[in-house]
Amino acid sequence: MRELFEAIDNCEAGSVNMVLTVLDGEYLGEKALVSDGKLIWESNEEGFLSKYEEAVCQMQDSGVVTIGDSRVFCDTLGQEKQLVICGGGHVSMPVIKIGIMMGWEVTVLEDRPKFADNARRAGASHVICEPFEEGLDKVPGSSDTYFVIVTRGHRYDQACLEKIAEKEHAYIGMIGSRRRTTLVKKLLEEQGTDKAVLDAVYTPIGLDIGAETPEEIGVAIMAEIIEVKNKKKRTFGYSKEMVRAITDTEKYPGRKVMTTIITRKGSAPQGIGVKMLVLADGNCIGTIGGGCMESAVLQKALLLLRSDDTQARICQADLTGNDAEDEGMVCGGMVDVLLEVIE
Repeated sequence: MRELFEAIDNCEAGSVNMVLTVLDGEYLGEKALVSDGKLIWESNEEGFLSKYEEAVCQMQDSGVVTIGDSRVFCDTLGQEKQLVICGGGHVSMPVIKIGIMMGWEVTVLEDRPKFADNARRAGASHVICEPFEEGLDKVPGSSDTYFVIVTRGHRYDQACLEKIAEKEHAYIGMIGSRRRTTLVKKLLEEQGTDKAVLDAVYTPIGLDIGAETPEEIGVAIMAEIIEVKNKKKRTFGYSKEMVRAITDTEKYPGRKVMTTIITRKGSAPQGIGVKMLVLADGNCIGTIGGGCMESAVLQKALLLLRSDDTQARICQADLTGNDAEDEGMVCGGMVDVLLEVIE
């Protein structure tokens, strides 16, 4: 498993990476990494997945597929989500708080020290107190970076949008009236900014829910970002904390179990690809939904940790039965969870 993370780290920036895992038969647990349609790493170079390299490299969406006579879980890895907010005014505060609550890394750019301090108090991961153009030079874009422009004036909006339009991004949203945002985009187009990028900017920013207060506007903005994010056919990848726990054996000694939701039916609380790492001491990093379902999976993982068994396995959690009802779980779905031992 550690070799897998080394291979992922060596992938080119911006590449589309997919981890494939065999789910049954004698090759249960075998893994491979495909980056931009090329097989670049295998846990077993002469195993099942190498025999079907052409089919493996054509996989695009996350989920369980049948290759040959075996089921294979395709896990298209998303990166850590980055929320970059230009402006530290009243609307930014709820956006910061919701972003942090979602587990995202939140960066705020604000050229006024007082407002920059407000962003720090709101919990922003990083605050850059510099002119917007200079601050944005320090912010790399990515396919999982979401830009929110909520500055105090259209000239600042224009400066931010001009810089951001040159960066890779998942989303650009800009606050302001239709007249103000149209003016900004027209001026940038005349100055040579890519029209296709400008046309894709979400303006006015946020879902139309009749928001009035800064808090309501913040909810509308984050709701729109969530809608955009969830249209992508990506799973959740491995968080930085999970990677640290797997690779830093001095700080996190002993066996571990990675649990991953591989199928989902009904209204289960979490989606395909969500992961929880169970450490040797019984503590967990991440969650696969909480409640009785997570508790049952955790117990199976702990039993696996205390045994000498290293074989991957799949367990099913049913959220439709009496036990789920007794725990107040009203989702009514079913999930299959892959358990993999990491030594």
